[in-house]
Amino acid sequence: MRARLTGELMARCWRAERALTLLVLACMAVGTVAFAGLGLASKTVVDAAVEGDLRLLVLAAVVTAVAYVVDWVVDDVGFTMRMHVVERVAQTDVEPEVMRACTDVDEIDHLERTDFLDRITAVRGRAWAVVDSAWSVVEAAALVLRLALTVALLGSVSPWLLLLVPCAGVQLVLDAAGRRRSTAAEIATSEDQRLQRHLFELCTSPATSKEIRVAGAEDELVARQQATALGVVHARARALLTAAALSTAGWAVFAAGFTAALALVVRSAGQPGGSLGDVVLAVAVGSQLRSVVQQAVGRASDAGGYGRIVEPYLWLRAFAAERLAGQVATAAPPTALTEAITLEHLAFTYPGAARPAVDDVSVTIPAGTVVAVVGEYGSGKTTLVKLLTKLYRPDTGRITVDGTDLAEIGTPGWRAVTSAAFQDFGRYQTTFDEAVGLGDPARMASREAVDAAVAAADAGALRSRLPAAGASLLGSRFDGTELSEGQWQKVALARACMRTRPLLFVLDEPTASLDAPSEHEIFARYMERSRRLARDCGAVTVIVSHRFSTVAGADLILVMEHGRLVEHGTHPDLLARPGGGVYAELFGIQATAYADS
Repeated sequence: MRARLTGELMARCWRAERALTLLVLACMAVGTVAFAGLGLASKTVVDAAVEGDLRLLVLAAVVTAVAYVVDWVVDDVGFTMRMHVVERVAQTDVEPEVMRACTDVDEIDHLERTDFLDRITAVRGRAWAVVDSAWSVVEAAALVLRLALTVALLGSVSPWLLLLVPCAGVQLVLDAAGRRRSTAAEIATSEDQRLQRHLFELCTSPATSKEIRVAGAEDELVARQQATALGVVHARARALLTAAALSTAGWAVFAAGFTAALALVVRSAGQPGGSLGDVVLAVAVGSQLRSVVQQAVGRASDAGGYGRIVEPYLWLRAFAAERLAGQVATAAPPTALTEAITLEHLAFTYPGAARPAVDDVSVTIPAGTVVAVVGEYGSGKTTLVKLLTKLYRPDTGRITVDGTDLAEIGTPGWRAVTSAAFQDFGRYQTTFDEAVGLGDPARMASREAVDAAVAAADAGALRSRLPAAGASLLGSRFDGTELSEGQWQKVALARACMRTRPLLFVLDEPTASLDAPSEHEIFARYMERSRRLARDCGAVTVIVSHRFSTVAGADLILVMEHGRLVEHGTHPDLLARPGGGVYAELFGIQATAYADS
């Protein structure tokens, strides 16, 4: 798997930056030759000096200088160009691939799984390491070749110097053992690292800073962040110290072997066939052997150390591939609803939850219906609309659209005829018009489409008050205009209006951040829009709200309690139920509360 990934990544580098990739590889080859030439030229300098051969001495000295400069220059140029290629492929290939592992899967349940989030944490901001892992393998191979040339040079001086090879092997084995411990510690502490980052973001985010300050919770959160971060640091430090101890032991073995071998070479220098140049070559190349081994171990260490990034990256790719392979639904959605959307014994449980979020829900929603879903917090309202929008896959039961199982309808096709504004809406920090237009990317460049969506959400006044109107950058992160919660929600509502003929129109707590007059105006507009959509294409509008007074005009009201559909009907029918009911009770409680206020 790793070998195949290395080949794939190198092919990506070749396609993205062919000339620079070739240059880096050439630098590696030239550096290897220059290194060997440097050792031989150094030996020749000494022997020529001893023998008094001035011409050979000058020539060897020039070769030595040139080889040294070439070795230094190609290493520097190769490193600089390699980092450019790595960053280029990381940003334009690998990061988008990681993003698609999150976005291309139909459902969103993986974004709530700790094993998935741990891998995202490991890879986030480190796409360059994935690409460099391939280069580390290539460079390690080049360094192994350089090491082989070094061994050949040492063997030409004395066979005893070949004893350095197993000494270097001991170093490699011990270093690899240390890397494995570091990688294991990195993965084991990923969840804690994600927690400490979350605590950091809580304290530094404008959205949460007000509540934290009023509650006086900053010291508690900072203390927890410090404790969690220290746990991560200590666990990883222990692994790094173990790795350092193993590496030190390996280098000690190499140093002992080098000292013994060098003593034998010095002893043989005075014997027939030996020369002072042999001693210089042994010292120069032997010391270079340490450098070459260190570089080879370093790049091999990088290749192995990148395992803590590469393994999560491969896991994410495999996960996305498996889930995408299971997305085989290809049926097209209808162009208009003529019958109904039907829920049949629908059930869904979140991983690790003690009870279902939606439990055995069955109901028929006729085409053209405005349906309201009400209930207390945690009753399953939002989960129900996420099942309707295919963000979750039901555990049991099914949803049919004009008789066709929703599971058989291709998700992209279904999403293309769906519009939604969720209570946890996105705050797109781009221009106002783009933040609205992203509700239908195919039409976001259309000024008429954006204007119509803005008008539908009653967001025209908000846009006109911005410094550059629709061209104004939103959000403070990139020095734009910060909006209030209610203003952000209006942008989200306008975004949900970009599609003009959705078959399913979902509003999940669409006015939770708006004041009462704005809420009334918005609901009046959306009820009018829903009626028009019903006439045009039989669209079903689903409104999720905890404010019962705003949904009284719906054609059908679904009352959820503990994940179950306990009542359904029109507002008058539900209020007129003999002996009352859940809806009547909750409606009465809210009416009394508003009257008292």
